[in-house]
Amino acid sequence: MEIDSQIALRPRFEKTIALSIGKIQEKVNACKEKYAPHYNIRQLDEHIWIYIGEVHKKLHSPHLHLELEEIDEHHTKVNGLFGPDPALWTMFVFLHFIIAGIFIIFGVFAYSNWSLKQNYSVEISIMFLMSVTWFALYFIARNIRKKGLPQAKEIEKVMNEIFG
Repeated sequence: MEIDSQIALRPRFEKTIALSIGKIQEKVNACKEKYAPHYNIRQLDEHIWIYIGEVHKKLHSPHLHLELEEIDEHHTKVNGLFGPDPALWTMFVFLHFIIAGIFIIFGVFAYSNWSLKQNYSVEISIMFLMSVTWFALYFIARNIRKKGLPQAKEIEKVMNEIFG
């Protein structure tokens, strides 16, 4: 899996494993203690989360969410999603909503001033600034993902050990 060549900020993948969900869950329980200080592995039903442990965790540390779907009694489909720390991701989504809201509000002001044949250059400038800020947030997120890539590859190795 080439997570470093994907454009998405939260790379996804899908694979089929020749193990039942029960066997995978047994392997996850065995790996929890093996990787305890360096990785935090959580499991709830058919969902598995692999986090970087508190010892090595940084702002850019990713996590991996795995969802298990039973194909038959000996095969399981695994849907994976790499992502940044949930608190960081929430902050970025919140900032995107704020920027979009400011853009829309000043778009309405600009349209009102344009209809009234008044100067609307300030509103257009703020809308342009919000567009630039939105692109800046995207490139900041790409940079955070790039910094977290080595840890994402470590998490991928843990996942591959779980699945054999």
